[in-house]
Amino acid sequence: IPLAGRAHPHDDEGDGHGPRNHHTGRSVVISHQLPQPGAGPPADRPRPHPSHATPHTPLRPIWCCRACGQPWPCPQARLLLKAEYATNQIGLSIYLCGLFHEAARDLYRLNPDDGPSPRQLFARFVAWGPFRRPVVPE
Repeated sequence: IPLAGRAHPHDDEGDGHGPRNHHTGRSVVISHQLPQPGAGPPADRPRPHPSHATPHTPLRPIWCCRACGQPWPCPQARLLLKAEYATNQIGLSIYLCGLFHEAARDLYRLNPDDGPSPRQLFARFVAWGPFRRPVVPE
């Protein structure tokens, strides 16, 4: 059955802007109905080297290195990750992107008003990895 004159099945105004709140007349976002992303990869890399050492893995939810306390990935973690994924550069990129997502979620929940910007987090988690061009200053 055609929707006579209505651009969207939930659009009471017929203006094509989607569902409306029947009390206020404003467009509503139905994000609670959309699937939410699942958890990212476990933050268990890089493996400790030597094996008895404290691993340079992130301490969540603050995303500092559990071995040295620097923002993760610390320089040592970056070196170990590059060595561990030397034959799987795509795997390293996927791993870093997954942790970038997890860190953004955790850090925003901890401090939504004054946390790192998405650009800062991208530079910290992804831009140093494989297949990246240098960041061009604005």
